[in-house]
Amino acid sequence: MIKILICDDEKDIVNALKIYLNDPQYELYEAYNGKEALKVIQEQEIDLVLMDIMMPQMDGIQALAELRKNYNMPVILLTAKSEDGDKILGLNVGADDYITKPFNPLEVSARVHSQLRRYLRLGSGKEKEDTYEIGGIELDDKKKEVRVDGETVSLTPKEFEILKFLMSHPGRVYSPKEIYRNIWKEDPFGADNTVAVHICHLREKIEIDPADPRYIRVVFGQGYIMEEGRRR
Repeated sequence: MIKILICDDEKDIVNALKIYLNDPQYELYEAYNGKEALKVIQEQEIDLVLMDIMMPQMDGIQALAELRKNYNMPVILLTAKSEDGDKILGLNVGADDYITKPFNPLEVSARVHSQLRRYLRLGSGKEKEDTYEIGGIELDDKKKEVRVDGETVSLTPKEFEILKFLMSHPGRVYSPKEIYRNIWKEDPFGADNTVAVHICHLREKIEIDPADPRYIRVVFGQGYIMEEGRRR
């Protein structure tokens, strides 16, 4: 599934772009200012960003500059005809393309497809990881296999997805609500108990001592973190 983030402070424009990009292979995310966009990018493995320039709190140029410190996915700026100076600035900061409002639906689709083809198929972007390794844990996403210290362990689909999510973001703390939202793709009602139970079962399968875990640890009052594996 290709993940696309649409960021514009006008909801009508976001909704229009979602209609233009209605495709089974796309998973669409939305944000309404630069700060929201950066938060989504931190939480999801976004493959392409459509970003408006003029937005409150943090505009598209500022968000693009921050984004480029850590990410290289394609960014297409959404601009008005009067924003020629901002277009040039955006391209200099790191934008890959721009689309001028009002949009032509065919142009939107063509430009998105072109950038994704370059990024995902021609090797200009970072290739998607199929395997993860932290300490003694090896996860093969393609084969859906997990080994701990060389031994294969059997995980439920949700346990596997939680482990993959945490292993793909080592050293970062995620609240139960963030984990629930990313794995279950639903509003995180009752997230704390559900996530806690799954992580408890996961620890029983991957930890030598689940009561004193080496890998999936709790940061009090904040959430869970995947660590490299402490020495005993």
